[in-house]
Order: sequence, then structure tokens, then C-alpha cells
Amino acid sequence: MAELLTKWVTLQVADGTTMRAYVALPQESQAHAGLLVYQEAFGVNAHIRDVTDRFARVGYLALAPELFHRTAAGFEGVYNNFEAVMPHIRALRDADLEADVRASYSWLRENLGHEKFPVACIGFCMGGRVSFLTNSILPVKAAVSFYGGGIAPNPMGPGMLDRAGNLHAPQLLFWGGLDKHIGTEQTQAVAEALRKAGKPFVNVDFSDADHGFFCDARPSYNPAAAKQAWALTNAFLNCHLGV
Repeated sequence: MAELLTKWVTLQVADGTTMRAYVALPQESQAHAGLLVYQEAFGVNAHIRDVTDRFARVGYLALAPELFHRTAAGFEGVYNNFEAVMPHIRALRDADLEADVRASYSWLRENLGHEKFPVACIGFCMGGRVSFLTNSILPVKAAVSFYGGGIAPNPMGPGMLDRAGNLHAPQLLFWGGLDKHIGTEQTQAVAEALRKAGKPFVNVDFSDADHGFFCDARPSYNPAAAKQAWALTNAFLNCHLGV
């Protein structure tokens, strides 16, 4: 297994706040691309750090910013206590998230070592929505969203399908067919908005998987779906980043 260099860095955000981010990169060879890794609602926890490490092992300079830094810096939630994360989710504002992702993207660009090295983004759950948001405001080369709640309109908000026409790069979307949080009406609305906007996308629905199927620390973990999603994600990124 490849040796990694991991560390925490502190980023300056345009609104005057500071934000910690977890960084992983290959120790023996230069990274060939940058990757923004966006957290679930449970913070930049052991699972998200592990995912960040996994991408570093295949050659990325990977950075996972703490998106709850305004309300709970260092927060790591417990998977069976969703109520504890709700105040932090409710406090999120798209304008603040845009500032956070711009600061994260700038850090990657400054630390990749070459201006031509590409940057992509990936996110899980609420981070899947942030990946879609990033694709709409920054020149990433590829974006991946795992069960991104809030991309389509839902009872908690209006969604962001009005941004579909602004996407800079192909978007890969993963959904769980058993996901009661994100129903087919939402997943179909996302696909229809991207199709109408003429944007390239890949829509993958694992019929026997639930919300959070990629996370091996959650009861909903689906090993087969997770293994296939990992392979598809790497193929998608390799194709569009040219690596």
C-alpha cells in the first residue's frame, strides 16, 4: 500500500472566517490532479478521511474541507444521531458554501505544482449537493455526487436545478434505489434538468442500495454497490481528467 502524507491545513475564506481541511497526497510521487472531497452531514470524520486517503493512493492531491466550520469546527457526528447534525445543516447558506469551495479550490491550485494539472470534486450526501454547486461555479474538469440530497427540490428547500445550465464539467450521479430520503421524483428531476440544459452526465441507480451505501461505517453499507461505484468513479475521473 502506497505511503501517504496527511495533514490538516487552515484556509482563509473570503468572508473572513477560517476553515480547517484534511489533506492527503502521495508521499513518493507528485500528484497528477487535485480532488475536492466533500463531507456527509457527519463531518470530516474517519470515513471521509479514509476516502480522501484512498484517492491520494491513486495519485490525487485530495482535500476535504470542514463545511461546518462556522457552527462546529472539528465536528464529527454519530451516524445514529441525525438530530445532532440538523442545526449545522440548517445553518448552511449557499453563499457561504460558495466561499468555502472557492477557498478550497484556490488552495489546490496553489499546491498542485503545475497550473495545467486538473481539479475535480466529489461529495457524499450533503456533500453531493456541494459537488454539484462547485461544478456550477468553478472550472472543474469532472464532478461526482453520491446520493446528493437537495440538488432537486424537496421539503427542506428549493434545490439548485436552476444551476444546471451553468455546469462546467460532466457530472456523475449515484443514487440508491431504496433511498427513502431521495425518491425517484427527485432523481428524475435532476436527470431531466441536465438533459434539458444539454449538459453531459452519467446517472447510476443501484436498485438494491440505500442512502449512504458507499460508507462502510453505516448500517446501509452495500459492499457490491460500493465496489462498483468506486470503479465507475475512478474510470469517470480518469476519462475526464486525462490521467
